[in-house]
Amino acid sequence: MSHHVAARAAQPSYVVLPREQAFTTVFAFLCHHFARLGEALWRERVLAGKVHWQDGSLIDLDTPYRPTARVYYYREVQAETRVPFKEKILYRTEHMMLVFKPHFLPVTPSGNYVNECLVHRLRLATGIDTVSPAHRLDRETAGVMLMSLVPQTRHLYHNLFLDGGIRKDYHATARLTDELAANWRGEPIHWTVKNRLTPAEPSFLMRVAEGDPNSHSEISLLNVKDGRGLFALSPITGKTHQLRVHMLSLGMPLDNDRFYPKLKPKSDDNFETPLKLVARRLRFTDPVGGEAIDISCDGFDAEFV
Repeated sequence: MSHHVAARAAQPSYVVLPREQAFTTVFAFLCHHFARLGEALWRERVLAGKVHWQDGSLIDLDTPYRPTARVYYYREVQAETRVPFKEKILYRTEHMMLVFKPHFLPVTPSGNYVNECLVHRLRLATGIDTVSPAHRLDRETAGVMLMSLVPQTRHLYHNLFLDGGIRKDYHATARLTDELAANWRGEPIHWTVKNRLTPAEPSFLMRVAEGDPNSHSEISLLNVKDGRGLFALSPITGKTHQLRVHMLSLGMPLDNDRFYPKLKPKSDDNFETPLKLVARRLRFTDPVGGEAIDISCDGFDAEFV
């Protein structure tokens, strides 16, 4: 059974026309700026009425270039992947909500995902068009996410993550190193991991590099079963793929990680083998209401009972 269906984005994307440009028409700019999509595709989109100004008026092939104006268009993919797992609203106030994001579901449109993303699903479910993420969570990772609902207070929730005003706790599973498996005595083991993370090849991957640390995680081994460990992880900083690379640096890449230690060939998602990483708990003081918030979802405890 195929998970694919042709899709057009429900929400438009936009591009701001640069102040300095040598183009006379919007069409010429789009063909140049999105060259990999090809002129034929933009011609088709424009003629079909799928490109417009902010006020909704259509842009045609001869519409003059307007520096700094916003041009709206709709991303399309031939075959959008349906993610068969449900998001869940865990807690909600007028200004924010905490939700459970399932594995495989992107937070915002990306790649082959247009409408199959957390933000779009939540906008449909709540009727609130201003739902917006306050932070990032990899598509492969599941767990608790903080969403802002009101544009005027969005910065307050963003700042929790920038200023270290939020405590994030994760669960993960990984195969133990031979040495650790041989020597574990049933007591928790703790690591403080600090190193320098920089983009690798290809650039969406990260690697440990020489130099001053720019990343910090606290990692504990909680339990062991059949040579695999249950880990609690707290990222103190928020670098891309930080926990995945830090576990790799301990010699224990996460179960079902398609990126580390080695990038696997691109293929359809296997919904049976999610990355074993869950953002299990968020704790913070609500910057608007002032209450102490502590919200959790299920981790991987059940696998280790």
